[in-house]
Amino acid sequence: MAGVFEVEVDGVEHDHGDHDEPQVDMSQLSPEEKWRLEHARMHAKHRGHEAMHAEMVLILIVTLVIAQLLLVQWKQRHPRSYNLVTLFQMWVVPLYFTTKLHWWRFLVTWFIFSAVTALVTFRATRKPLNCTTPRLVYKWFLLLYKLSYTIGIVGYAAVMFTLFGINLIFRIKPEDAMDFGVSLLFYGLYYGVLGRDFAEMCADFMASTVGYYSASGMPTKHLSDNICAVCGQQILVDVSEEGIIENTYRLSCNHVFHEFCIRGWCIVGKKQTCPYCKEKVDLKRMFSNPWERPHVMYGQLLDWLRYLVAWQPVIIGLVQGINYTLGLE
Repeated sequence: MAGVFEVEVDGVEHDHGDHDEPQVDMSQLSPEEKWRLEHARMHAKHRGHEAMHAEMVLILIVTLVIAQLLLVQWKQRHPRSYNLVTLFQMWVVPLYFTTKLHWWRFLVTWFIFSAVTALVTFRATRKPLNCTTPRLVYKWFLLLYKLSYTIGIVGYAAVMFTLFGINLIFRIKPEDAMDFGVSLLFYGLYYGVLGRDFAEMCADFMASTVGYYSASGMPTKHLSDNICAVCGQQILVDVSEEGIIENTYRLSCNHVFHEFCIRGWCIVGKKQTCPYCKEKVDLKRMFSNPWERPHVMYGQLLDWLRYLVAWQPVIIGLVQGINYTLGLE
């Protein structure tokens, strides 16, 4: 049976008495015509509600400002609790919406990520710490970081190509190309943010467990010249040599580290100090290759997007609750 519904005429609601309202057969309309018809009905429904809409916009702006001030104060006064709550929301909020919308592809990747990260985090929190655990932790999060960066770049490129119409060369529909690009961009940014937060948590715990430095800043162990201060394992490749699997880096403080360890510490774990002596690390000097420098800027972008993913849905939900309480529709 064809779907039929009634439409308002000239934006005026008519009585259901003797007047016959025009009816539209939905089965005869194209998707674009259906969208336009729904859009027209929405405009007709909200016509004459300008004052109420202005009040709703004001409530939104005030709530955003107050929430931002509260979050900044919370982060400055209690950073540990703020980071834990933010990490939990980053992990749970997208799961709620994707489960509700039946996005099975995201759910599969989410469960795989959660299972592997839970195993890695479990090993990072064990005492005593296994000698192979630090490298495993850093290599996993560094791999995740590179994958998220690559996927995000591909998604962004697909979106830009669609905007410039390059998808038509390959006979790909604009909506399909845009969906593909936005999906990849979402995957890259989401897992990039979540992976960095887990990496920072593991980095903090393992640094104190390994014991090369303490809260006072004084090392509790002596560091040999051929020992990496992150993982505590021997360095086999000289700084001036080209390694087969990984190279060796020397910081400005003259301490040397495995490539995977110091990259994971500085970039993935967001630690810009030497793991041994806490001297400030100059990332631009450390990574002279221009292709590696965007990773630092990308990390700053992920920090900004954390607010949009973790807290923006909560704030919007709060605004909707206020509107509902005040009877605004």
